[in-house]
Amino acid sequence: MKSQELLKAVEALPAQWHGAGSLKSDVLRRLIHYVSQLDVKHSLETGTGKSTLLFSHFSSHHIVFAKDDAGDGDSLRVVGESPILRRSAVQFVIGPTQITLPRYEFRNTFQLALIDGPHGYPFPDLEYYFIYPHLDQDSLLIIDDINIPTVFNLFKLLSEDQMFELLEVVGTTAFFKRTTAELFDPLGDGWWLQEYNRRRFPIQDNAIHYSMIDKIKGLAPRSVKALIKKAVKLV
Repeated sequence: MKSQELLKAVEALPAQWHGAGSLKSDVLRRLIHYVSQLDVKHSLETGTGKSTLLFSHFSSHHIVFAKDDAGDGDSLRVVGESPILRRSAVQFVIGPTQITLPRYEFRNTFQLALIDGPHGYPFPDLEYYFIYPHLDQDSLLIIDDINIPTVFNLFKLLSEDQMFELLEVVGTTAFFKRTTAELFDPLGDGWWLQEYNRRRFPIQDNAIHYSMIDKIKGLAPRSVKALIKKAVKLV
């Protein structure tokens, strides 16, 4: 099925196609725009919906991590029964992503990923943790529902992270491109290397009480702090 035919077929589905919410037409159009520029051999998403129908045609092998929401949205059933779905390209991993993602043995890298599973904290972060090490350079990472505070926190961090370039935000959906930056060690710490932390450390909040020395340290420019560290090492 050609891209425009596919888009027209998906757009013709009801806005409330299932009870778990669906991507809007403007997001679907931009999704096709970006995905059509990629050679997608392997892709994945958390949650399922209209995006699954599109990915099944753009990807040679698409993995869907989604819970069985029968009677509570019915997204899994509705997607699985859709004649638009290219079933031969899709693998469903059924269950809460909090369980299935940590247990899943990834055998491939991915050129496309959508995070749209559970939105309560820390679940978006958990999904990101198990996905990001497997993203190829130039791959597309999509984060949906960034209007929800917990998801927006992830969005802000990625917007400032060297590993990702923010391509655009459409409604409440963010499109990122994986850069050539080195992979942030998923088994290390390195919080001080992340731009999100560098820009905000130390946190200024009434809940935190700093000593005068700590306050002075916090005011020192980053370049001065680096020189002090070098001087201390030389002594």
